[in-house]
Amino acid sequence: MNEQQPGTPSASPRVAVITGADSGIGRATAVRLAGEGMDIGITWHSDEEGAERTAAEVRATGRRAVSAKMDLTRLPDAAGVIDRLAEELGGIDVLVNNAGTGTATLFLDLDLDTVREVVDTDLIGPFLCSQRAARRMIEQGRGGRIVNVTSVHEHQPRVGSAPYCAAKGGLGLLTQVMALELAEHGINVNAVAPGEIATPMTGQTDVDVHQVRRPGVPLGRPGDAREVAAVIAFLSGPDASYVTGASWSVDGGMLRMGPQAGSHLESDAWRRP
Repeated sequence: MNEQQPGTPSASPRVAVITGADSGIGRATAVRLAGEGMDIGITWHSDEEGAERTAAEVRATGRRAVSAKMDLTRLPDAAGVIDRLAEELGGIDVLVNNAGTGTATLFLDLDLDTVREVVDTDLIGPFLCSQRAARRMIEQGRGGRIVNVTSVHEHQPRVGSAPYCAAKGGLGLLTQVMALELAEHGINVNAVAPGEIATPMTGQTDVDVHQVRRPGVPLGRPGDAREVAAVIAFLSGPDASYVTGASWSVDGGMLRMGPQAGSHLESDAWRRP
């Protein structure tokens, strides 16, 4: 078995696969990693047109892009998409588990099908996709990077988001276990925990985040998907060779307030004693 010595940095990554890259953080990450010299595998669930727009942006940088439909509620078969994209692109050096879904339903009103859909998409799917990617990275013998896109709700709860919080909290701890177990193979595993980001999931697209006021967020605005992509790109590259098992909050300071308060405060009164 081709194993690196613990702590050995991997070579500059060549191929990245990003789940849920048809819009938002996934699209921004695909374009950013392509700009850093990687060929890109794109998965999409329902927006094939959006995935093609992402692929066009990747190809405009001079890199290859391939896309495939992935439905993470159809497990374990859906995880096979990782292998198919890796085969087509000639390997895999980076996996970004970005695909996700959520709810706005009180705990007592949740039905089992909804809970299973969220947990499968946000936790079990990333688990199985990461297994597929890690096995290939080990076989390739040049290490790799896995980045799990969690949420501020990896760390703190939100009313109406019981299965989402449970899944993202689980993905955060899964990240830490993976980091311990995969380190000997030169595979670094980290999480990125976004706060409110202007994406389709939060009902915000094509907006100038600097023109949107969020009094409860210390930086006073939501984030741009490209700001999250920049952190993912760092964790995916050679400069993060000594970073593993960490969760990087990209939230404008929201966690310092508590995400419930950060998104609900309507004035800046808290800024003064």
